[in-house]
Amino acid sequence: MRALSSFLVSLVRLIFGIIEAILGIRILLKLFSANPSAPFVQWIYDFSAPLLYPFRNIFPTTEFAGQYVVEFSAVFALIVYSIVASLIVRFVAMGLTSRERR
Repeated sequence: MRALSSFLVSLVRLIFGIIEAILGIRILLKLFSANPSAPFVQWIYDFSAPLLYPFRNIFPTTEFAGQYVVEFSAVFALIVYSIVASLIVRFVAMGLTSRERR
């Protein structure tokens, strides 16, 4: 059971780590006004769009100094996904630990 617990925790961390990395890259690309027609930038925006869908328009996107764009909805999504990942890891660890006690 311990191996299953470690595997599930690692899998959850991997999946949410990828999600958080994609969102972090999106935040940086938006912040520094990356060219949206560049293939990599377009791929990041397309890949992260479904991840941001539940958080769209919660906060306004703000521009500073005429060139720096902060997409606060993406920052909020990053925080929420981090919290959700932590909770899932705790629940998986607790659930499998309680089974081992039986």
